[in-house]
Order: sequence, then structure tokens, then C-alpha cells
Amino acid sequence: MIKVLLADDEDLVRSGLRTILSSAGDIEVVAECDDGLFVADAARQHRPHVVLLDIRMRSADGIVALRRLRSLPEPPAVAMLTTFDVDEYVQEALRIGANGFLLKDTEPSVLIKAVRDLARGGAVLDPKVAARVLSAVADGERAAEPARRLLSSLSDREREVVSLIGQGMSNAEIGGALHLSEATVKGYVSAVLGKIGAVNRVQAALVAYRGGLIA
Repeated sequence: MIKVLLADDEDLVRSGLRTILSSAGDIEVVAECDDGLFVADAARQHRPHVVLLDIRMRSADGIVALRRLRSLPEPPAVAMLTTFDVDEYVQEALRIGANGFLLKDTEPSVLIKAVRDLARGGAVLDPKVAARVLSAVADGERAAEPARRLLSSLSDREREVVSLIGQGMSNAEIGGALHLSEATVKGYVSAVLGKIGAVNRVQAALVAYRGGLIA
């Protein structure tokens, strides 16, 4: 069972997310928070696999909550809840190590798949928002040269892997696309993250975008 913590200061948003996720037989909402100040404590108590975290919350916003979650001994995967109005918090969330971004009005089937992917170690890069989020943090340009230098350190196979990471694929999906075992893909992903200095798959996707591997 995939355990999920919902953190949003809007009751209606939490209710909608809970209803959608509870309809999946393999997902359980184990806790909810309406204040970023209490998210890390709730995670310690309930040990969720995935946290859906609003960027803007009362008392302590999502960035503060994310930083505290990342400091836990076994931090859960965290997807930031946002809107099409990408703001100044996005780049900071990426830097800290958010595993992705979801729209608050994400389609139910997409939301459920995203939670499953996050629980398996994947990244949430919904095609509807990925390009906008990535381009918004690219400082007006792709910062191509530094990213290309990082990507040049990768083998051809590793470049294929990071390109598919940038498309939001899980290890299993990458394995299917490249005809590799999931264990082999996991090894490639670890190597890629280490070589380009990425904390997680979303940061790797950002490097791939800036370096031109993702259109």
C-alpha cells in the first residue's frame, strides 16, 4: 500500500485529492496538514511514501516544509502542488530536491499514476506543465553550455536514460523503452545523477532540458 500525506491549506483541495487517491486500491491517505509548520512532524509519525505539498501555505510555506522533509533520515518523495502561474518558489523547490510538480486540478488518472511513479522513485513531470516549469527556471535562457558540459560526461546510453527521465518515465518504463532490466536502469540512473551532480530525477531533467536533450 502506498501511503500519502496531503499538505494544503485549502480544505476543498485536500478533500478533492483525498477522494481521488482513495479511489485507487493501492493508495492510502494516512495524514493531512493545513499548515506547513506541521508537515515534517506528520511525516515522522505516519511515514508516508509520498507527500503532496502545496507551495504556499500558512505559517511555514511549502519551501520550509520541503527543507524539513528533506532533512529526515528517510525522506519521502515530495511533489509540489502548484498552478499554471509558476512563481519564484519553483526554482528553490527544485534546488532543495522536490521530486516534481503537480497541478491542483490534475486529472484523476494522472494524479494516481503520478503518486505510483513517485513511490517507485520516479519524477513527476506532467507533459502539461513540464515545459513551463522547466523553462521558468532556466533564467531566461537554457544555460546551455554548462548543461552540455555535464551531459558530455555521460555515455550514449546514459544520455538516453536522462532524456527519458526528462520525459517523466519511471525506471520500469525506461527499461521497457530501452529493452533493459529495471535493475540495470536503476544503475544507470544512479550513475547519471552522480555524474551531473543532481539530487534527484527532476534536477536531472532540468539539466537535460537546458542541454537540449528535451524539446
